Amino acid sequence: MKMIVRVLWQFYPEFKLRSLHKNSFRQFASNLRNFFLFFVASSVSVCGYAQHTLRVRIKDARSLEPLVSTTVLVRGINIAAIADDNGTMTLKNIPDGKQVIIIRHVGYKETYDSLVFPLSDTSIRTVFLQPKEGELGEVVVSATRSSRTIGNIPTRIETISGEELEEQSVSNPGNVRMILSESTGIQAQQTSATSANSSIRIQGLDGKYTLLLKDGFPLYTGYSTGLSIIQIPPLDLKRVEVIKGASSTLYGGGAIAGLVNFVSKVPTGKKELSFLVNGNQTNAGDVSGFYAQKFKKIGITLYSAQNWQAAYDVDKDGLSDIPKFSRFTINPKVFYYVNNSTTVSLGANANFENRLGGDMRLIQHKNDSTHSYFEKNLSTRLSTQLQFEKKFSGDKILNFKNSIGYFDRTITKPGYLFSGKQVSSFSELSYLLQNKRSEWIVGGNVWTDNFTQTNVTAYPLNSSLTTLGTFVQNNFKVSEKIILESGLRIDGTDRQNYFFLPRISAMYKISTLFTTRIGGGLGYKTPSIFSEEAEEKGYQNIEPLDLSKVSPERSVGANIDFNFRKRISDEASVSVNQLFFYTRLKSPLVLSEAPLPDGNFEFYNADGYLDSKGSETNLKLDLDDISVYVGYTFTDARRHYNNTDSLNPLTAKDRLYVTLSYEIEGKLRVGYELFYTGEQLLSNGQTRPNFWVMGMSAEYSFKHFSLFVNAENFTDTRQTKYESIYTGTIRNPQFKEIWAPTDGFIFNGGFKIRVW
Repeated sequence: MKMIVRVLWQFYPEFKLRSLHKNSFRQFASNLRNFFLFFVASSVSVCGYAQHTLRVRIKDARSLEPLVSTTVLVRGINIAAIADDNGTMTLKNIPDGKQVIIIRHVGYKETYDSLVFPLSDTSIRTVFLQPKEGELGEVVVSATRSSRTIGNIPTRIETISGEELEEQSVSNPGNVRMILSESTGIQAQQTSATSANSSIRIQGLDGKYTLLLKDGFPLYTGYSTGLSIIQIPPLDLKRVEVIKGASSTLYGGGAIAGLVNFVSKVPTGKKELSFLVNGNQTNAGDVSGFYAQKFKKIGITLYSAQNWQAAYDVDKDGLSDIPKFSRFTINPKVFYYVNNSTTVSLGANANFENRLGGDMRLIQHKNDSTHSYFEKNLSTRLSTQLQFEKKFSGDKILNFKNSIGYFDRTITKPGYLFSGKQVSSFSELSYLLQNKRSEWIVGGNVWTDNFTQTNVTAYPLNSSLTTLGTFVQNNFKVSEKIILESGLRIDGTDRQNYFFLPRISAMYKISTLFTTRIGGGLGYKTPSIFSEEAEEKGYQNIEPLDLSKVSPERSVGANIDFNFRKRISDEASVSVNQLFFYTRLKSPLVLSEAPLPDGNFEFYNADGYLDSKGSETNLKLDLDDISVYVGYTFTDARRHYNNTDSLNPLTAKDRLYVTLSYEIEGKLRVGYELFYTGEQLLSNGQTRPNFWVMGMSAEYSFKHFSLFVNAENFTDTRQTKYESIYTGTIRNPQFKEIWAPTDGFIFNGGFKIRVW
């Protein structure tokens, strides 16, 4: 009786205690009788429909990994369940008849399944979900030559792709410098106050130890490293892949700190035609277009851009803080689909630029004997990329690559001229064999690099290098939780140097939420004058290399990271990645601090080593339309050579990057960025203070049209607020090292048009 009263109390408000008053007892008895009749009728009705159970296991269709927090529901009925850590769930109380089961997971295509209950087979059903196009789950990283998805490669790989790449590119559509500088562990270091040339530093090591690739081709090495990242456009890129740590086993010399692979868009079944127009308050502009279409046998992509910038003097000291330049870029590529298993592609990159910085009066054609300082860079960059891919039965793939590069650059200063041409080539043949548990990649490549100084000097800086390499890589799935990746490369050069380069990585999937990776390997770099030190001097007063006195640099590196990823609900997820790294570089090649008796500077192998150790912390939280990202890098890079023990110059121990964004998909995106750079040591031993940089951006999209604005460094943080950028006179300025932004606040805006 007590139970009945409680039920009545809960569902029938009129049955309150006051209904038990003796004057209302008769009414209460009548209501009680009606309730029992309702209860019996309901019971009979329910008994007429048997209640059934459905057990489902959800997996990624590509990686076969369970998908946690997937939602499964019965359409039209309030019955739903969420997958557990094993990707399984149970739906109960499903009535007889035909029911539509809906399966939803963020980043995957929604799946429908019609089932008739009762089921003839009541065992657990496995459903495979397909990732949406462009989602991370579909990424097959090309930098490692593997066919595995990014979630099944023990090598730690970071990618910037899809909408993230498009969003970041609006802040600077002319080059990739800003995109790379917004990643933890990466520093875009400006090396020239006049030309604004920059290099990429990974985990505290100088830019010469980072290898830049375009679609797996090393197009930016040696002399062509100059001006590279400020000439690479982002708008024809599908994604950017970053591998940090010793990567020489993958591609040979020059990847001691890591490598960056810029992956171009390819034609798909959906044709694309888009345009971008951008401008800012410093009289800069960008106009670019991209076209891609796939026909039955032919596919085409075409990117073209015109970028220009007026000279800009933000601190009004008479010297340009942003140089004047004009650049034209065109990148056509043709794909020929011989059949379903054979593809041939041929592409070309062409880039022509005229860059001028220095005294503002000279740039404005108002120069005189006092206002006469300038630095002019004329450059031409041409390259071809040929690729042949043949797939055989049993998931075997034969791949051939060839690229030829040409780079011509002339540097002119008052009373000084340096010019040279570089012709390089890269050819690689590889064969991939794979099954469910193992993947083997074997191959070899030939790499040539020839530089000829074209202006006449007593001691030209001519150089040449030919490298032959063979490699083997293996990806082995030990179990559902453990995957091993190993590699071995043997390189030999025409300088009689030989390199034995092993590398190994392991992934342990502790659970569906928690994964760890550990890896390490050896690296090397052959002696070369093309580095930040020589670039800062414009190759002036640099002594040619004496190969009998200098030797290759060799390194060993290792890293370990821990990754946690949890989808809290359909609208919320959190991911945390913690990385620890260490690299030791023996006998680094450095430029002498004091000139020789003839006034020149020479490169030599330092007596000792340089090491870099530290950590990277990445935290990302997505909550419905709001996303928060926090990245922190701690770097302790030190020079232990020539009887010194000091921090590596221009390497801050602490760097912090925070972004907050709000997005209504397909309509509105608003973002806020915060950068913190800690104290830095200069080459002369002086310390420079920490600083903060903030930025905001917004983009509103229509069906085929979008408008964007970006306020970069709206706090106007710049080096000239702390000190003058140069010493000496304006006629003969001696520029200091660049440790903070020089261009100050930049406000840009524009529009995109998507025809298809």
